[in-house]
Amino acid sequence: MEILQYTVRKLISGIPLVLGVTLISFLLMVYFGPDKTYELLGKNPTAQEIAEVRTQLGYDQPFLVRYVDYLRELVTLEFGNSDSTGEDVASLLARTIPISLALTGPGFVLGNLLGVLLALFAAFYRSTWVDKAIMASAVVGMSISFLIVIIAFQIIFASSYGLGWFPVRGWSVHSFGDYLSYVAVPTMAMVFVALGYNTRFYRSVLVEEMTRDHVRTARAFGVPPAKLFYKNILKNSMIPIITRVVFSIPLVIISGSLLIESYFGIPGVGKITYDAIISGDQPVLKAVVGLTAILFVLAQLLTDILYRAVDPRISLK
Repeated sequence: MEILQYTVRKLISGIPLVLGVTLISFLLMVYFGPDKTYELLGKNPTAQEIAEVRTQLGYDQPFLVRYVDYLRELVTLEFGNSDSTGEDVASLLARTIPISLALTGPGFVLGNLLGVLLALFAAFYRSTWVDKAIMASAVVGMSISFLIVIIAFQIIFASSYGLGWFPVRGWSVHSFGDYLSYVAVPTMAMVFVALGYNTRFYRSVLVEEMTRDHVRTARAFGVPPAKLFYKNILKNSMIPIITRVVFSIPLVIISGSLLIESYFGIPGVGKITYDAIISGDQPVLKAVVGLTAILFVLAQLLTDILYRAVDPRISLK
């Protein structure tokens, strides 16, 4: 009952965030976005033809009316049809979001798990050659552009110039084996880049926790290192770890898959977002921006609930 009440309160408190993000993004799209009027008309259109098209597109309506219609679309998940393909936007997102989740999920999970494990080793062997080697590798991973990593891994593992083990482009998945072959190179690229950032962040969190009084006391009482790291250090470090992981989910779904999908031609939500930016497809852009804002509100809610799960002392208020 407490979690349910907190969920309702948190969702209500998240409404201003959604309204703020959607208002700013809608304002930018209306006043600085592409005007489809002249794309739909031929050369030398008459004033009447221009007025008819603008009425058809809804451009002649007041800004407030158009913004309220946008909010109604978010609530009902009825975003209309894509300007580029004519497909229903809700159906388009329902088809592409699972592909993006399947594409980025393995790299996201492995990048965080391996980051925590490497951070544990680095923190345990702090100031030794093990720690320095892990941190040096992390710096290398952070310093290389994600695009360069994608291109390098694609050449090494997927092209005829390299090993040629995996498909180069597309997403023709009919079995689990097909899925593994198509997701292999994007996953390796994501893990390579994410490990640098994750390892450095998690190591700093763990090292800070190792300096706490309760850890020094447990070590003085002869608590075994494995138990010390799990019970006294890792568990007490879960708050910042959960924060980083959960708040990365909306970004991974959209921005994390945008570069990979546009490069490899994978038909996920990142690819349609990229195409919508290039073509000025406002129905798709409005849907993606609005749903991303909602995802951040849900991520904040999930984070607070997980805080309580790992630390019962935290109150959901």
